[in-house]
Amino acid sequence: MPNIKLIFANDINTSAQIGDVAYFCSTSSNAEFKTGDNIKRIGKIKKIEKNASNNWEMTCGYGANLPLPSDSDFIMFSKDNEVNTSSALGYYAEVRFVNNSTAKSELFATACNVFISSK
Repeated sequence: MPNIKLIFANDINTSAQIGDVAYFCSTSSNAEFKTGDNIKRIGKIKKIEKNASNNWEMTCGYGANLPLPSDSDFIMFSKDNEVNTSSALGYYAEVRFVNNSTAKSELFATACNVFISSK
């Protein structure tokens, strides 16, 4: 499979890493927002590094005969859901809910992920 090298003048999201899958889509202006659809897969990220010009380079595997992203396309990535499935480790939290109002209030739901991290 051939590779494609994407060059970014701005920083790449710090959570992007080798093994993630990169995608792109065209964008258009809709009032104050930019919208996009028709997301296309680029391929697995193989390398992320800064080049001599201080730009970021992302090298991805790329299938033959697929459309290439243009300079104005939005680039995004997703994590491998089979590898990145763990929950947070090593954090401690203490929570207290306080209602200082005299009006009736109702708390609909709270949730947390609790587990024993050491014995």
